[in-house]
Amino acid sequence: MRFTTILTCLALWLFCSSCGKPQEEKADTILFNGNIYTVAEAQPTAQAIAIRGDRILLVGSNEAVKALAHDKTEMIDLQGQFAMPGFIEGHGHFGGLGSSLINLNFLQSKNWEEIVAAVAERAKTAKPGEWIIGRGWHQEKWDHTPQRQVLGYPYHDELSAASPNNPVMLSHASGHSLFANAKAMELAGISAETPNPVGGEIVRDSRKQAIGVFEERAMRPIYEAYQAYLNTLSPEAKKQQWRKGIELAQQECLKKGITSFQDAGSDFEVIEDYKAMAEKGELDLRLWVMVRHSYEEMKDNLSDFPIINAGNHFFTSRAIKTELDGALGSYGAWLLAPYNDKKDFVGQNTTPIEEVQNIAKLAIDHGMQMCVHAIGDRANQETLNICEQTFAQHPDKKDLRWRIEHAQHLDPTDIPRFKQLGVIAAMQGIHCTSDAPFVVKRLGEERSRAGAYPWRSLLDAGAVVNNGTDAPVEDVDPYPLSTPPSPAAGPTRVSSFFPNKR
Repeated sequence: MRFTTILTCLALWLFCSSCGKPQEEKADTILFNGNIYTVAEAQPTAQAIAIRGDRILLVGSNEAVKALAHDKTEMIDLQGQFAMPGFIEGHGHFGGLGSSLINLNFLQSKNWEEIVAAVAERAKTAKPGEWIIGRGWHQEKWDHTPQRQVLGYPYHDELSAASPNNPVMLSHASGHSLFANAKAMELAGISAETPNPVGGEIVRDSRKQAIGVFEERAMRPIYEAYQAYLNTLSPEAKKQQWRKGIELAQQECLKKGITSFQDAGSDFEVIEDYKAMAEKGELDLRLWVMVRHSYEEMKDNLSDFPIINAGNHFFTSRAIKTELDGALGSYGAWLLAPYNDKKDFVGQNTTPIEEVQNIAKLAIDHGMQMCVHAIGDRANQETLNICEQTFAQHPDKKDLRWRIEHAQHLDPTDIPRFKQLGVIAAMQGIHCTSDAPFVVKRLGEERSRAGAYPWRSLLDAGAVVNNGTDAPVEDVDPYPLSTPPSPAAGPTRVSSFFPNKR
């Protein structure tokens, strides 16, 4: 039995705050004879835990804890099993996780043929006009490259043939590009004349024909066409679908030992729904949520923020999310020098620096954390510059705990700045091994070794580093240490992505 089934509803901070003298209350439940890790330096291990309601009364020896029992206390003998607090997911997308559990999921798909077959099967039962939605594919992780392809991306022809009457939208594993079939592109008004937007690219072949892949800001017309379809559904149907996904996401997290989840960006409406669920006692794990909107949408609408410990400490929203670039796998990471395998391209600056500067001012004026998605070395450098400038303008504000989400590829000279500025590197360990098949291809050997996934170097420099899975980009399960590269990827020097100090 996994230890988390014993302690699924116990959060980390409860352990840290409860080690000490027993309180006057008697316990409803006692766990004893355990090998318990408390995460408290003063008392790192214990034998037993006393619980009353949803709070821990005492962590300590069997003798001390059993003194809090009464005749109706449930006594659970752990028989020496290891127990610890539930995991905190440090960066994920809770609603996206729920959607991935409802729609087609391609995280384990080995090739394009499997994906097309899954879409064809779903098309058999889809209603006329219904969109077929999926996520999780990654062209660099397939066991073979499609015969007709551009940058490893296949053409849409087979996908369009598999679903000629239903629009299809399949998001890349990273969430920073998508695949659309002919019907979806038709509804979105995509033609040979459609220009690339600022911060995005419609992938085309040598004849300038769109092959069906849309990167970064170029995804917007497809999303808008899908949103137009959703607007034809009743509010009740949309809410029911959303709630189904949230319930599935809760079950998935608790099943895998996650009792707190840091959601990397939700809009005002979803935040209000989460808060209402918490206040009704309908959240089974704690949610900490970043607000995600443009500056214009937020500037006059943050009077109710931050929201802290609503619904008996089950919901908090005290951070703002924005981004400066995209993902490395879809050529969206913003680099200081061109890609190794796309020589004339440095990635995408997806949000203007001025916009991020304005959002930073909003965050500091409202006492909220700033969380910036930055993957490429240029994006990370620009984010650190914004933090430095903002902090200098507000020297009275201390310990702001602003974050860079991912901090995936850094110029080595920027690594010490995390400690100097007090900026948290909100990284995801699984991305290193999951991305391994294509990192050297994208960055080259030297850049990969010196600045990609530099956990060790950041820690040695004194930076605060947290961990997460970025679900549904990766499985929300915190246990796997690596995702094996596909056979087609060839040998990979994973060790080069954990550089020692130079």
